[in-house]
Amino acid sequence: MDEGEVDVRVALLGEPLPIELMNTIHVDERGHDGFDLVGDVASAARWVDAIGPRLPATTGRGSGDARRAGDVEDTEDAAGALDEQDVRRLRSLRDALRALAAEVTDAPPQFAVTRVPSRREALDTVNRLSGRARIWPELDWPDGGEPTATVGTGSGACDYAVSSLARQAAELFAGPGRGQLRTCLAPGCIRYFVKDHPRREWCTKACGNRARVARHYRRHRGAAARPAHDTAG
Repeated sequence: MDEGEVDVRVALLGEPLPIELMNTIHVDERGHDGFDLVGDVASAARWVDAIGPRLPATTGRGSGDARRAGDVEDTEDAAGALDEQDVRRLRSLRDALRALAAEVTDAPPQFAVTRVPSRREALDTVNRLSGRARIWPELDWPDGGEPTATVGTGSGACDYAVSSLARQAAELFAGPGRGQLRTCLAPGCIRYFVKDHPRREWCTKACGNRARVARHYRRHRGAAARPAHDTAG
């Protein structure tokens, strides 16, 4: 891996996939000098490859052989399966989902690090991209084996991934998960997460530790700045 290149598997937090897409943009503790996991074709290809195992298995173009959208031989092959238009669609969906999530969570201004579409634009983007790939359920039942439900699609891997992400996002925002969506308010973090435990307040343990350190620093700096009271009689 080249110096400065981000391992997307480290950046994936196990959140629902639409939230993983929202979290592909990062900033440092000063709010700038960040990186974008879908910022160019090569980066987006690695990200789509990394989430591939979490997408429903597909049978492709009627091949009958179940595969996953992210199954590629290597990063060079993955990059070859995407183009600039695919990357723009991913980023457009990411920006739309972040805009909707900001409304749901009343996110602070630092979360607006990408283009912020209007609510109508965001909804139109989600619905348009949801229908980009033709997807249908299929039954796979090999001789002597157990039947499994798969997904049939005549679309390419990236169209399938984008459509699946948009469809899952519609389910997330229309379902109970919307009420559990949170912003991580640790210094320098602009990630979203699902509050899946009553005591969870941060996207990762590292962010929780950083927030506690920052709080401790502010508290002690404030104490040091206060003038000592003259207790002389």
